[in-house]
This record gives sequence, C-alpha cells and structure tokens, in this order.
Amino acid sequence: MTFAVADFPDLLRLLGEHPEWRAELRRHVLTDELLELPALVRLLAEAQTRTEEGLAGLTARVEALAEAQTRTEEGLAGLTARVEALAEAQTRTERRLEELAEAQRATEKQLALLTAQVAELTSGHARVVIELGALTGEVLELRYRARAPAYFSRLARRLRVLDSGVLADRLDEAVEAGQLDDAERDAILEADIVLRGKRRQDEADVYVVVEVSVTIDPHDVDRAADRAALLERLGRPVMPAVAGKVLTAGGARRARERGVWQFLDGHMASPTSG
Repeated sequence: MTFAVADFPDLLRLLGEHPEWRAELRRHVLTDELLELPALVRLLAEAQTRTEEGLAGLTARVEALAEAQTRTEEGLAGLTARVEALAEAQTRTERRLEELAEAQRATEKQLALLTAQVAELTSGHARVVIELGALTGEVLELRYRARAPAYFSRLARRLRVLDSGVLADRLDEAVEAGQLDDAERDAILEADIVLRGKRRQDEADVYVVVEVSVTIDPHDVDRAADRAALLERLGRPVMPAVAGKVLTAGGARRARERGVWQFLDGHMASPTSG
C-alpha cells in the first residue's frame, strides 16, 4: 500500500489516538543519534543545572572568602592601628623614662649637694658647740679665778691665787730636790687654779688645787685629786677641789671616794656630803 500525502492527516489522527505508536514511529523515522538527542539534552540540562548550582555555591564561597578577606583586612587594619598606637605609647613611655631618669640624676645631684651642705653645717655646728663649750669653760675658769678668795674662803683664809711664774719656780726647786720629775711638774702647772692660804681649823699653811669644768665628771675629779697629791710632796697640805655648773652622778661618787671638795656656782659641798 502506497502512503500518499492525503493520508498524512489520518496518520496524525491515529498517532493522537494511539500515543504509544509515536515512539515506534520515531524509531523508524529518526536516526539513533536523533533519538538519543532528548536524553542528551536532559543530561546537558541537568549538567547545566549542576554547573549553575556549583557555580552558585562557588560564587557563594568566593563571596564568603571575599567577606572573610575584607574582615581580615579590616582586622589587620585595626591591628596595625593598635600596633602603631602601642609603638607611639612605647615611644612616649621611653621618652618619659628618659625624663624621669634625668630628673632622678638631677635629684641625686641636688641630694648630694644638700647632704654636703648639711654635713658642712653639722660640722660647723659641732665646731661652734665645741668652741662655745671651750669658751664657756674659759669664762667660768676666769670667774672662779677672779673670785677665788670668796668662793673658796670656807676652805682657808687669806687665800691668794698663785701666779704661774711663782708656782713654776717653786716646782723647779722641787724637781732639783728630787721631790718631782719634769712630767709631774708639768701636770701641776696644768691645774686650772692653785691657791695658797691658811687652813681654818688649824691655821696650817695649805694649797688648794682646783679643776674647773662646766660639767664635772669623774675625770675632772681625778685630775684634781692626782695633782693635789703631787703638789703635797712639797711638804704642805693640799686640798683638792672641783668647780663648775653641773656635777654628774659619777663625778659625785668619785669626789666622795677621793676626798675632793665640790663647788657648784659658788655653793660648796664637802667630800663627805650627799
């Protein structure tokens, strides 16, 4: 049977009524390549879809990486700013430390200068105190020497202060007579005051040896007693005495032990008093 063009509508109607024939018709009409084309198209479409999805995911990841890079750059920028701020703070700190070190050196110099000035003032004050003490002692000795007959009149009457020249001549005679040696002669001459008079209780000729000190201590008492003992070798009784403003407790004990009279501002105390 020959298929004519006029039969084509009938063919289409039949294919519409029997859809299952379409595949068989395509198998006879189309080549294998054309038959496989829809499947290939689907595969391509699916691949395109997967590619687009992959590209979308990749794009998302790239965007995420870009955002992370942006955040990293922002973080680095912030970190750089903080590092620069720390560097500036370090520079300021080092500069401040240098200023403090310089101030410390200046302070140490000033302190050293002040220490030297204080030491000088202290030394000067000590010298002034020593000189003032020596001057006070000299003034006190001059006062007792000038008023010796009045101050020591209760020990003896007709008291006279021996001139140092007269005393030296008498001591030289004692050295020549073998009663004293040169050192003992000099020790007696170093006594602050030596007087001669008449002892009140028996009118015997007597010497009075006086050591003068603002503050009387055991050393002053010993000097008076020792020099009186040396002077007594000349054959005349000698009465040792100390005179001053203050008598220490030790000086008072030593005066009682060695039989030394005490005079404080002109007021007399016997060796046995107290």
